Amino acid sequence: MPYPDRFYPVVDSIKWVERLTKLGVGTIQLRAKELDDGAALQIVSDALAVTKGTSTKLVVNDYWRAAIVAGAEHLHLGQEDLADADLAEIRKAKLTLGISTHDDAELATALAAKPDYVALGPIFFTTLKSMRFEPQGIPKITEWKQRIGAIPLVAIGGIKFEHAAEIFAAGADSIAVVSDVTQNADPDARVRQWLGLEAEAA
Repeated sequence: MPYPDRFYPVVDSIKWVERLTKLGVGTIQLRAKELDDGAALQIVSDALAVTKGTSTKLVVNDYWRAAIVAGAEHLHLGQEDLADADLAEIRKAKLTLGISTHDDAELATALAAKPDYVALGPIFFTTLKSMRFEPQGIPKITEWKQRIGAIPLVAIGGIKFEHAAEIFAAGADSIAVVSDVTQNADPDARVRQWLGLEAEAA
């Protein structure tokens, strides 16, 4: 399977990790904010226990120390976390590394870290987090993909299932989804739609 998978949900709790793992989701990012070291290690360890023995890959957002201690395999860092992270330790632990980008300077910073994938966002307006960046729009996906070449490109931010075909056509390798799953009236049915799209492309 590719890494990350074409459908890449981002969730903030063990309950969501459990739910999505049972549905057969291939890549899940755990993004739980503002935890102290102990709480971060606990939630990362719990999430890894949920996905152990399944085909689901767990990506730890931000908490690189907890990811290393807990034995995670995949890590995602925002720009601020990247600035504070010990890349040598992350590589020594053989963690894959995805990095968020929003503008040219951040892309340059990300590429210098030799990431396993680059995320671009927000593609559309999103109410989930206050963003200091305007929506990037779909044409930016094509530009970013041309610039990063073989490195997988993840599109994120306000994306719904109905946008998927256009976003993949623009050059994205993967779509990270938050509210289209977690705030959906029928999350399981929505996830199955996304997984069906992934199966068609396989």
